Amino acid sequence: MRLRHLLLSLLAAPLLTACVNDGATYELDNTREHVLSLIREQPYFWDDKVNLFVVVSRMPACMRRHSIGTASASTKVEIYQVPSGAFIVKAGKKMFATETQTCESMAKMDGEPAEGMGQLMGVFRVKKGQLVFVKEQKDESSAEE
Repeated sequence: MRLRHLLLSLLAAPLLTACVNDGATYELDNTREHVLSLIREQPYFWDDKVNLFVVVSRMPACMRRHSIGTASASTKVEIYQVPSGAFIVKAGKKMFATETQTCESMAKMDGEPAEGMGQLMGVFRVKKGQLVFVKEQKDESSAEE
C-alpha cells in the first residue's frame, strides 16, 4: 500500500511543477507600503495560459486585487504613470487604468488615451524563469539637455 502511494506521489510531482504561481512587485515610492504587484496563476499544467492579477496597495489605507484576464506565461506587462498620478497597465494589447488613492478603480481601456500613455515606469517580465519588475532606465543624456 505504501509503495502505491509513493509511486502515485512521484508520478504526480512532475505534473504539479509545471504550474505557474508567482508574482513580482513595483515599489512606487521605494517602500513596501505603496506598490503595484503582478500575480500570475496557471490553474492547469496543460494550459499555456495564466490568469493575471494586479494588486494595487497604499497601506494602511487600501489594498485591492484586480483581474486583468488571461495571457501567455511570457506576456510582458508594462506600467505607465500619467501626470494625474494614475497608472496604465498594459498587458499585450489589453490596457487598464488604475489608481492608488482608493485602490478601487480598474477600468478597461479601449485604446491609448489622447494625452498619451504617460511615463513608462517599467515592465513586469519573465527573466531566467522568474517574474521580475524591471524599472525603466532614465536617459541621462536627455536629462542634461
